Amino acid sequence: MPSGTHADVLVIGGGVIGLAVAWRTARRGARNVIVVDPAHGGGAAGVAAGMLAPVTELQYGEEPLLRLGMASNERYETFAAELSEASGGLDTGYRRCGTIAVALDSDDREELRELYAFHQRLGLDSTWLTGREARRLEPMLAPAVRGALHAADDHQVDPRRLLTALVAACGRAGVLLHRAEAVELLVEDGRATGARLSTDETVTADQVVLAAGPHSHRLPGLPEGVLPAIRPVKGQVLRLHVPEAYRPFLSRNVRAVVRGRHMYLVPRENGELVVGATTEEQGYDTTVTAGGVYELLRDAHELVPGITELPLRETSAGLRPGSPDNAPLLGPAPLPGLVASTGHYRNGVLLTPVTADLVSEYLVTGEVPELARPFTPARFSSESPVAKASA
Repeated sequence: MPSGTHADVLVIGGGVIGLAVAWRTARRGARNVIVVDPAHGGGAAGVAAGMLAPVTELQYGEEPLLRLGMASNERYETFAAELSEASGGLDTGYRRCGTIAVALDSDDREELRELYAFHQRLGLDSTWLTGREARRLEPMLAPAVRGALHAADDHQVDPRRLLTALVAACGRAGVLLHRAEAVELLVEDGRATGARLSTDETVTADQVVLAAGPHSHRLPGLPEGVLPAIRPVKGQVLRLHVPEAYRPFLSRNVRAVVRGRHMYLVPRENGELVVGATTEEQGYDTTVTAGGVYELLRDAHELVPGITELPLRETSAGLRPGSPDNAPLLGPAPLPGLVASTGHYRNGVLLTPVTADLVSEYLVTGEVPELARPFTPARFSSESPVAKASA
């Protein structure tokens, strides 16, 4: 790519969010869409389990985020089908399987009952199960299971396959995937105008999308205060293999709170079983630790005792990008020409379809979609109620 290249849209960050935004934007008719990243198809999604669980992931006070997650979940089947076709037939691993959230003791059961009541108040589709009913659905669950919630519409996708399909679809849509690091945001006359790259090339652009996950706010040249700090939250994940003789080991996603720690198991149709994830505020460290692996295996064994018979195939760690309120930043930044698409925290894979739709709509039309308005970076400005409340 020659120095001085101009893009209609320059996307900084080639993870699942950046690639999806670039693909959707190109599909909407934008020309000269460029994505810069040293390794397209990486980022946190390459480690993530891919559970699409807006209902069972819900926490108190996150109702606006629930609306966004539900909207994205409803779009996923169509999004996956369109992406498969656009990528030349690549499978994203999208699977309608449902999720069961279980309680292992009486305290967890009461907490889960409260969550169930919260679901009912919000009109969400979840069903309360006794421990016996839960084990009837998933016979490998421990006898100690005291109760469960079944969310029939919380499904899964394979993030690694999703990334592969997005890379292919971007290429077929004419998106230029440039292997380089953005080392400086270019700003001229109070407007973002492009980026300088690690290859000493420059790319100018009408609009710059910042989709660099936990590194977004650290981009040199970004004026102070334009974006809040996006903190990295480490998550360690295990991948096991279920031999043919043991299948079906689990038929649904299973999640639980074990000794106050949230964990989940996501079974793939190809026999892979993903176990995750730790939550660690350790800066930008991605070391897999013996302690993290031990905690995950110990808690998984308490939930599904037969798991210790399975071969352990992989251990990995990634960084979730967390905003100050753990909700994404979507849409125009206070700096003209700069568009945020970052801060998705634990919901990056779930929110991929809706993020791609909302951000690409803004890029093409200049209008912030209604669904995106609660999530623009403006909520962290000094005049924002959110900013005033956190001061």
